[in-house]
Formats: sequence, C-alpha cells, structure tokens
Amino acid sequence: MGRITEAVKHLIIINIILFLAPKFVDFDLQGLFALHFPENENFGFWQFVTHMFMHSQQTFMHILFNMYGLWAFGTPLEQMWGRNRFLFFYFSAGLGAAAVYTLVNYYQFNSIYDQLMAIGLNTEEIKEMLSTGKYNTGILEYISQEKLAEFYSTYHTPAVGASGAVYGILVAFGLAFPNAKLALIFFPVPIAAKYFIPFIILGDLFFGITNYSVGNVAHFAHVGGALIGFIIAWYWKQNQFKRWN
Repeated sequence: MGRITEAVKHLIIINIILFLAPKFVDFDLQGLFALHFPENENFGFWQFVTHMFMHSQQTFMHILFNMYGLWAFGTPLEQMWGRNRFLFFYFSAGLGAAAVYTLVNYYQFNSIYDQLMAIGLNTEEIKEMLSTGKYNTGILEYISQEKLAEFYSTYHTPAVGASGAVYGILVAFGLAFPNAKLALIFFPVPIAAKYFIPFIILGDLFFGITNYSVGNVAHFAHVGGALIGFIIAWYWKQNQFKRWN
C-alpha cells in the first residue's frame, strides 16, 4: 500500500478530531451532525454529508474499523485515481449510502404508520406515541411490539459513521484488484477480493432484510454505499479516464 495518500490522510484526521471533540467540548455534535430520520425535528439536509464524519462514542472499534478500511483500501485507489476523483467517489458513495438507508427507513416507517392509522389512531396520537414511547396495549392485537419498537427506533435513532463510503471503497478495490488476498479477523484465511467483498455485502443485505443483526448496524447504508460504489467504479473501469490531480 505504501505511504498514506493526502485525501485519505485528511479524511482520517477530520474523523478523529470529530470523534475526540465531544470529550473536550460541551456541545452535542451528534445531535447536529448525525443523520436523523427526515420526520424528526433534529433532521437537517447537511446531515447527509456530516454523518460520514461522526462515529459512535460507545465503542472505539466503530471508528477504528472504518478508518482502517479507509486507509487500507482507499490509499491504493487514490494512488490510481488521483485526489479529486477519489474524493468525488468517496462522497458519492457516502451520499448514496445515506440516501438508500433513508429511503428504506422511510418505507418501513410509513408502512407501520399506515397500519396505526388503519386501526383508528390519529396523527396526534401517533406523534404522542413517538414523543413518549407509550401506547395503549390494545394496539398489540393488531401490531406486534417488535414493530412498534422498530417504529420508535427508526424515528429517534440517528445514523453515524463512514461505513457506507468505506463499503463503496471496498467494492471499487475489489473491481480494481480482484485477486488481492483479504482476510477476516474471525476467519483469518486469505480470500481473493472478488469473493471476499461480495460475501460481506450479501451478508449485510441478508441482515438488513431479516432484521437479524448483532448491535445497531445500518446494513442498508452499507448496501447503498456498495451499490453506488460499484456503479461508479464499474463505469470508470469500462470508460478509461485521465487522472484527476
């Protein structure tokens, strides 16, 4: 991989600064910069970009894995594409991840919202439920407690992290270097990128569809970043380009 490239280095520095800042500044950066559900009062359009630079304060592993992926797979891509093209790709994958994640959440949220309206709840009652988390247990005859918890969580839980953009980078790396050997920490057997990367993306798709997941992971953001990354990287590979400085 060689020396870290300039764009990758500065992206990592910005992520680390914003990860450490809440420990020293009494200001709710997560509330301002994390990606909230569009119906939430804390939502702002800038969050489609800023959420890529925020990471969970609950565990250091979140930012560690993302920054490792950015460095390990982003560096050779920036060397190949140049700084400007790499940055265009990075932000496009991150924005695509946020868009797909938000659209899926919007569909799931409105599906439950419509069910609540169908059983007789009005808009104010649903707003009250989202505000307090409390509801008439009679609702459970029509909608499961799991669905109501998902409804509440979708509304209140913001998305953070560079994972969507990093998944785009992973896909682009796999297209550019399909025979490069990669390994999982829990399965330390080297596997060619052309097999390894589709495997982990299919895993995210499975967990996203089934809701069978360990921890609070935005699987559809990963899938969205991978999809946009694939489209751009595939197009560039098919249509040879001049390096952007």
